[in-house]
Amino acid sequence: MKRLLISLSCSLFLTGCNSEPTLQKYFIKKSGKSNFIVLDLTPNIFKMDKLKLTADEKKALDSFDKMNMLFFKSDSVSTTAYDTENKALKNLLNDKKYELLMRVGSGSDGASISYVGKDDEHIDEFVIYAAKKENGIAVVRVLGNDMDPSGVMTLLSLLKNANIDQKQLEPLKKLMK
Repeated sequence: MKRLLISLSCSLFLTGCNSEPTLQKYFIKKSGKSNFIVLDLTPNIFKMDKLKLTADEKKALDSFDKMNMLFFKSDSVSTTAYDTENKALKNLLNDKKYELLMRVGSGSDGASISYVGKDDEHIDEFVIYAAKKENGIAVVRVLGNDMDPSGVMTLLSLLKNANIDQKQLEPLKKLMK
């Protein structure tokens, strides 16, 4: 009986651990590495009085859980690292779970917006990807529950007008130096 419980526990543990690469695992793996900045932004970055928001703004803010941002700064001497990271991210975003909304650019430079969700009105994740050899790579994951494209645009406009919590943006300031 003891062996049965141990083997059952081990098999549950092993099947529960997905070894496939994911965008989330990529963010975790690159966090703290040179040339990378990873930020996690929570809804409290907006520092807004919900009483002053419109119904659409409240709905958009309530559907938003967090934003993960990854920045890779290109090395002007060697483009090998850029090419490697760009290829790895493109492979991750080619996963069938990501539905492409828009793509611009060509070759290794460009940008795309993809989503994960039941359909384009019930979205759990938006992914904004941009890459330019001279500058680097940026990936933004907007995570939430039942988001829609107009809600994400509303969030972005709220971000422009928000009294932003500067402490959450400290790692980004270091990258800009």
